[in-house]
Amino acid sequence: MAKGVVKPGKARSAVVTGGARGIGRAIALELMGRGYQVVVTDLDEDAAKATAAEIGAPLGLGLDVRDAHATRGVVEEARILAPLGAFVCNAGVAFDETLQDLTDDQIHALVDVNILGVVWGSRVATEVFREQAASKGGDGVKGGDIGIVASLSAHGPVPGLSLYAATKAAALSLATSLSVELKKDKIRVHAVCPDGVDTKMVADMKQDGEARELIGSGTFLQPVQVAHALVGMFGTKRVYRTLPASRGVIMRVASVAPGPLMRAEPLLRRAGRRKVKKLAKS
Repeated sequence: MAKGVVKPGKARSAVVTGGARGIGRAIALELMGRGYQVVVTDLDEDAAKATAAEIGAPLGLGLDVRDAHATRGVVEEARILAPLGAFVCNAGVAFDETLQDLTDDQIHALVDVNILGVVWGSRVATEVFREQAASKGGDGVKGGDIGIVASLSAHGPVPGLSLYAATKAAALSLATSLSVELKKDKIRVHAVCPDGVDTKMVADMKQDGEARELIGSGTFLQPVQVAHALVGMFGTKRVYRTLPASRGVIMRVASVAPGPLMRAEPLLRRAGRRKVKKLAKS
């Protein structure tokens, strides 16, 4: 049986944050295909319910990932369906502005959603996995999987998305550390770091902006590719994947020696600008 597939007779539930569209929706579908009872959550409750109905998920709920208490409440709803088997921290925000141009509200949103949202989700999931393992009258459930959607930008400098990149670097760092901390509990932590993805978040960026052009210079992925990569790690010891791997190498080199590689930025932006215009026409 493939890794990450729920065994017959061992139904498990899964929670996906930011699951109403894009990568979150694709992750929910991927989990359902692997036998999980999926709870689709989103800040937009109506959208979460609509997506759950569209894909055949048993439940759609509103959730602000900045609220730890609300996150616990959603997990308890999931446990009514089946013991928790997976929690995916997908919800995120991005604003293509330099640090100086971001508003105070945008800064708070980036940090609170992209970092604290992952912290609360991971912590609540860990608490529940431990409770299930310790339950005397339980079903013998031990461990589970925590999935985190990070970004290629976690690996290196991204002008125009500096704070966003910093929050994703924090999310990836959290995932790698937690994977060691929670090993004794049989709780597996995984992160996926994709290049630009065909989502509303990217589409809403300024088409002639610095960030959009840099994203356009790389490999434009589909949400299903990201979902398959992340959920495919469930049940395994693999901690993170970068999509595509070649771009991850480039970004890590840029992080070590940002000066020389960033001198190529104008060329990357020019290539990205051409791709963006081509996509706009298609």
